[in-house]
Amino acid sequence: QVQLVESGGRVVRAGDSLRLSCLASGRTFSGYDIGWFRQRPRKEREFVAAMRWSDGRTYYTDSVKCRFTISRDNAKNAVYLQMNSLNAEDTAVYYCAAGGSVYNGRYIPNLWGQGTQVTVSS
Repeated sequence: QVQLVESGGRVVRAGDSLRLSCLASGRTFSGYDIGWFRQRPRKEREFVAAMRWSDGRTYYTDSVKCRFTISRDNAKNAVYLQMNSLNAEDTAVYYCAAGGSVYNGRYIPNLWGQGTQVTVSS
């Protein structure tokens, strides 16, 4: 059974950068589509970014394009989310996700981490 553990969430100021990490245990990310979701206060969980295993193509929700970058390091069995120019609207619990499939720009995973809190103070 694969377990996903996120880290890196903390309180930052508007305009700061932050990198979230997700490590997998139990097996590797190899062959898995991967992604990040977030749940903002009083909102439903929403898609943030995904990377397709087959060709490395990435997808982002419009509000984070050109600010966030998803990446993976297969040797470290890790997935990252680099977040730049953070603003208060990025305050959320961020969840790592894996498995499932990215299709037509939509990502439906079948594995989830427990989440890491990111708070952006203005």
